[in-house]
Amino acid sequence: MRDRLKSVSGKKTLITGAASGIGRATAIAAARAGAEVVLTDIDAEGLADTVEAIGREGGKVLVSRALDISDYEAVRAFAQEVHDRHGSLDVVMNVAGVSAWGTVENLEHRHWRRLIDVNLMGPIHVIETFVPPMVRAGRGGALVNVSSAAGLLAFPWHAPYSASKFGLRGVSEVLRFDLERHGITVHLVVPGAVNTGLVQTVEIAGVDREDPRIQRYTKLFQKHAASPERVAQQILRGIERNRFLVHTSFEVRFGYWWARKFAWPYEFVMRRANDKFNSFLG
Repeated sequence: MRDRLKSVSGKKTLITGAASGIGRATAIAAARAGAEVVLTDIDAEGLADTVEAIGREGGKVLVSRALDISDYEAVRAFAQEVHDRHGSLDVVMNVAGVSAWGTVENLEHRHWRRLIDVNLMGPIHVIETFVPPMVRAGRGGALVNVSSAAGLLAFPWHAPYSASKFGLRGVSEVLRFDLERHGITVHLVVPGAVNTGLVQTVEIAGVDREDPRIQRYTKLFQKHAASPERVAQQILRGIERNRFLVHTSFEVRFGYWWARKFAWPYEFVMRRANDKFNSFLG
């Protein structure tokens, strides 16, 4: 088994979701740290902007390709291109994700389908096509999966999102031990509030986004939220320190501890939170 990865410097590093938010910030931070990055996102224009930003700072982008990670054939073709040109990678970061909220009676099948396809099957497609060559190369490396606080805790209106993020957490917990013998560390990032463009665009089934109460809560969320740049630095630090769970805020760390240690108060608060959120309906 190889020594664990101490830094992304000089490492071939794949980052999905690189056009915006945490993915873009992580791509730029990794390139600044000396990584040779491989980037993808469904947003071609945003991806090109990220590539340009990295280039302006003298960073190295090996390959960039606009694609939908929920499309297995597209991911497989991309992996083939990357491996043909540059060989196996050293670090794989699954950052891309989408969200939608709502109660079960307001959610539509398309919400469940899209979140599972992108947030769970997308990372699985990436893992399936990029990690086995890392194993065969025998150099060790790192796998980073960005889940969410909603992959640890039962937030109101998050059923489809939590389904995908709890699923990714499960995949990560298994691979943490499965890949250890190959010197590949696994890191599960569980962000809390992060001020990305998703805050303003997330679809909330059955709710008017222009409702003043929703706008007020959105502003409070943004005021409290961490920046994508801060989260990116925490991800890189998590790799360097070989942390499996990478928290981005004290609240998430405390909430997860509290939910495990004090189940009844946790259930009480979650029920009250659901009551509060449901006041926005109708």
